[in-house]
Order: sequence, then structure tokens, then C-alpha cells
Amino acid sequence: MTRALLALFGWLALVSASAPVPVATGLIMGDTLPRSLSEFRFFVDGIGHTPNDRVIGYDLNTPLFSDYAAKNRFVYVPEGETARYTETGVLEFPVGSALIKSFGYPADFRDPDSPVRWIETRVLLRREDGWVALPYIWNEDGTDAVLARAGRRLPANWIDADGERQEISYRVPNQNQCKTCHARDGEIALIGPSARNLNNGRRLAEWVDWSILDHAPDNAPRVPRWDDESDGTLVERANAYLDVNCAHCHNAAGSASNSGLFLTYEESNPVTRGLLKRPVAAGRGSGGFDFDIEPGHPERSILLFRMQASDPGIAMPELGRELLHEEGIALIRRYIAALDDQG
Repeated sequence: MTRALLALFGWLALVSASAPVPVATGLIMGDTLPRSLSEFRFFVDGIGHTPNDRVIGYDLNTPLFSDYAAKNRFVYVPEGETARYTETGVLEFPVGSALIKSFGYPADFRDPDSPVRWIETRVLLRREDGWVALPYIWNEDGTDAVLARAGRRLPANWIDADGERQEISYRVPNQNQCKTCHARDGEIALIGPSARNLNNGRRLAEWVDWSILDHAPDNAPRVPRWDDESDGTLVERANAYLDVNCAHCHNAAGSASNSGLFLTYEESNPVTRGLLKRPVAAGRGSGGFDFDIEPGHPERSILLFRMQASDPGIAMPELGRELLHEEGIALIRRYIAALDDQG
């Protein structure tokens, strides 16, 4: 055998040895609940920073508030399959897909290079009979995350953007709590990855080019960034915020459907959106006020009252936060103050 052939075989062996093993699509589609996140092979490193083939990182124009946690989001669509574009609601992902989202806190939010302590990674697995939601908690050295179906409370602390020390008892949701937030018509559904919330002017076209998405029109809808005053009107930004933070329950098929308060971005009925709408049930949750939203009067609006509440029996959202989202509250206060009776 010539030296050239020997060299070629050696190179091929090196490439083969160093090439990442593909994502374990069989585990996504199967009926087991893998104990370790690493078993899925979503990442080629332990800490979950370097994605495997067809594991694509993304962000959202307006994300869900989660106690100021930093988030890394990834999507996986198996080879030969694509997600289906839909103009309203979330994209339709094929069996074998996965959504992966990690939560953690930089030691100091003022320092862009500050190390992040990753606490948990939540995965949504698309199986033949629907989506399965699983929470995984990272070990101390960040080499793997272990399934925690019962959830857990973990201490978290950081220095915020104003230089103040923050500390909370961070809640990793249990599997049933995952189902509560992701429920639609009794089934688990996605919240964030809609075309309008993914659309940053280029992402949808990129996903089509990468064979992750089947197609996307040039004029695909888009929601603004809630915290960017140069991106959309006050009403549009407030509606985007309410859509992501409230409408996963407050929609006609969600767990709060009996409230009659629907906050999806496309909802156009002012009363259904809460304007001069009386609550279905009174009690402590109403704060003694008459309307979900009283135009021009945030101080008398039940929606804002519950956003500002810390009492677990009153606070909205019911799950997913320990802290008040001061910036989000300020946005909704401005929005209600600027409304007239017609919205």
C-alpha cells in the first residue's frame, strides 16, 4: 500500500473519530424518558454551548419573562424533515423534532463576559402522540444535566444591570407544571416559536435555506421587540408582551379559557382583550376593581394589579416567576394609561 493511501486512510480515520455522533432521534421519538440530557446528543460539549448537526440556535423578538434568567434556545428538526410554516400560531414541527431551552444567570449582568451558571435545560420532544416536556438540572461542574420530573427549588444569585445583588429560590418546574403552561385543548403545545416572533428579517429565510422550514413568504408577519421603543407602536409592543407572557393560558383553547380574557396577538375584539371587561369571578384576584382593563386607569385595572402582585394566590402569571418584571409592568402601565374606551 502506498504512503499516499496510508495517509488518506489515516486522515479518514481521524475525521471519523472526531466527527460528532448525530442527535439521537430515536430517543426523541421513542417512549423512554432519558435520565441524562447528554443521551440526546444535542450538543457536542458537556455544558450545552456547541450544538450538534441540525441543532440550530435562535432567539425571539419578544421572549417570555423568567425571573431575568438568561436563555439559550435551540431547535432540532431531523434530516429529511422540515417544520411547516403557519402565519398564525406556532410553526408545526414534524415527529422527531425537539425544542431545547437552557436557563441560567451571569454572575454580573453589567459584564458581557461574565460567566453564566446554567441551572436547567427544558426540552420539548415531538413524538407520534404529541409533545413531551421534560426538565433537566445541570450538575455543579456543568458536564451533564439530569432529569428532574418532580422539579426542584435551587438558590440563584447575581448582580443585576444596576449593580444590585439579587437572590431568589429558583423554581425548576415539575412535569405537570410544564403541561399547565403549555396546555392547549388538553394537549401540550409550543409557546414561543411562531413565525411572527421568530421573524427578525432574515431568520425564516435562513431556516428555509437550511431545510429546517418548508417555506416562508417575503411578507411574513412580525411582532416587535417589546423593549425597543423604535420598533413598533406602544400598543403593538404591549400586545406582543401580553401574547408571549399571558396568551399561552389566556386563549380560547388554553387553561384560562373560562376567563374570557384572550390576549393572543391577533385578537381584535377590545372587550375580549380586557377593555371594560368585567371579570368572570371576583374575589381577591380582582383587587376590588371592576374591569380587567379600565382604559386610561392602570391603577384600577385588574390585569396590572395581578402583574404587580407577589401573593401566589393573586400573581399572574401563576407559574414561572418569583420576581416582578418591573420593565414589563412599566410597559403595560403606559399602554393602559394611553388607551381610550375603544382600545
